[in-house]
Amino acid sequence: MTIHHLPTVREFMDKYLTTLSPETDIMEAVNFLLEKRVTGALVTNSKGELVGILTEFDCLKVLTLGGPDCEVPKGTVKDFMTSEVQTIPPNMDIYYVAGLFMSARFRRFPVVEHGRIVGAITRFDILRAVQRGLAELSPDRPPKG
Repeated sequence: MTIHHLPTVREFMDKYLTTLSPETDIMEAVNFLLEKRVTGALVTNSKGELVGILTEFDCLKVLTLGGPDCEVPKGTVKDFMTSEVQTIPPNMDIYYVAGLFMSARFRRFPVVEHGRIVGAITRFDILRAVQRGLAELSPDRPPKG
């Protein structure tokens, strides 16, 4: 069986994003991730430009920087976020993105088109694409027996 159409990021990405500001208090950001039940969030400046990503991994630094008396560290998202973020275009095929995820420490890639954030795609989104693709590609086999 041949593949007639390679699914793209645009078909599976999340188009409705909530973002954080670099000036947001880090504990507010941790609460935000927990409330939204997400493993990370894009960080944008006042112009809506991508300036970083805050992941659950980044938030672990909050614990490691606490004092001996269990003081909560002070700081903002920009103090903890990762500022070098790999972005991908919406027309990239999901098989290529799956390969990128194999070597990425992030669970999500921001999707950027013409310099503007248009969405994000996660490892979970790729799994949905795999599920759909395998269902479409399963060969019609005669029953054994």
